[in-house]
Amino acid sequence: MSDDMLRAPAEVKYAEELDYLESIDNGPKPFTWRLSPRMIRMFILGSERSDGIDREIPQKWFGDRSFVERAIVTLASDRGLLLIGDPGTGKSWLAELLAAAICRNSTLVVQGTAGTTEDHIKYSWNVSMVIAKGQSRESMIPSPIMTAMERGVIGRFEELTRSTSDVQDALISILSEKYVSIPELDDDNIVFAQPGFSIIATANSRDRGVNDLSSALKRRFNFVRIPVVTNKKSEAEIVRFRTEELLRRHQIELDLPPTLLDILLQSFADLRSAAASATSDDEKLESALSTAEQIGVLEDAILHSHFFGDRVLRAQTLASSLVGSLARRSPEDLAILNKYWHGVVEPRSKKAGGEWPEFLEGGREAISTLS
Repeated sequence: MSDDMLRAPAEVKYAEELDYLESIDNGPKPFTWRLSPRMIRMFILGSERSDGIDREIPQKWFGDRSFVERAIVTLASDRGLLLIGDPGTGKSWLAELLAAAICRNSTLVVQGTAGTTEDHIKYSWNVSMVIAKGQSRESMIPSPIMTAMERGVIGRFEELTRSTSDVQDALISILSEKYVSIPELDDDNIVFAQPGFSIIATANSRDRGVNDLSSALKRRFNFVRIPVVTNKKSEAEIVRFRTEELLRRHQIELDLPPTLLDILLQSFADLRSAAASATSDDEKLESALSTAEQIGVLEDAILHSHFFGDRVLRAQTLASSLVGSLARRSPEDLAILNKYWHGVVEPRSKKAGGEWPEFLEGGREAISTLS
């Protein structure tokens, strides 16, 4: 079934694994959860030899165990969960995995934008049915959040701080009262949340000041801050994991030299260091230089090598993809990358050798083309 989807949700993609964990799970389960907290942790972080199970469960989210445990405990306590962090830290992926493991449905999602309205988190109406038969529960269109309430499952709210204060205020009553009133109806005019309902929201820490959360809404969420991955080993695992998924999804057989992954990781580390020491925004790349953007650079290079190259990822292609992905402003970003290539990549290519000289030439050519 997952082969028929461009991107299968976690509960479909890992259905066999979830079935197996459910079959061996004898731990206590809150509410109507499909898995116990221990099994949810294992599903997300992977199994260990000491777990003593018959098959290996691969790790799917790479981060501190304590973040996952606190997220699970929060949802077991019937409180809302807010995952907050920089772009590319895996907030949405963790939210999806949690919902998939808890209720086998991660698709009840509201995407927060400036255009999100109260209807998107409560309900709206099928206009043609209202004209024909009047307002009733049949002619009502429940939001993903209301559907989650009725089913007693997890609802998700992406990019909460990008929504207006009116939308955020509407969440307060849902999280505190656990019901939604429908004043347009005389009968059957309250939807009560069933046991197991909760909300996992995400917020981008770089959106601070866009639509700040009120103190009342903050009290209804437990905050779990997801830090930027700075450990090279952990970041390499994340990039490798996502890249292997990409190769499987596209059915691509391509040689990915470990040395090129090291070059990519080192380049991002260098550029982050330069951004941290910059004294103005003009001296920083517009890119957040997140792990997700590293994956995007590698994905671009792999697909280019597969379709237009000799099916071997080369340093020149990687450099071209990196420059093309990070040079968003002209001339500011190009000037920053040009400075990095001359000041860091060039001396390193002379000293380290290996694939750095080809990486140097590929970057120079890409910068020249875009200038």
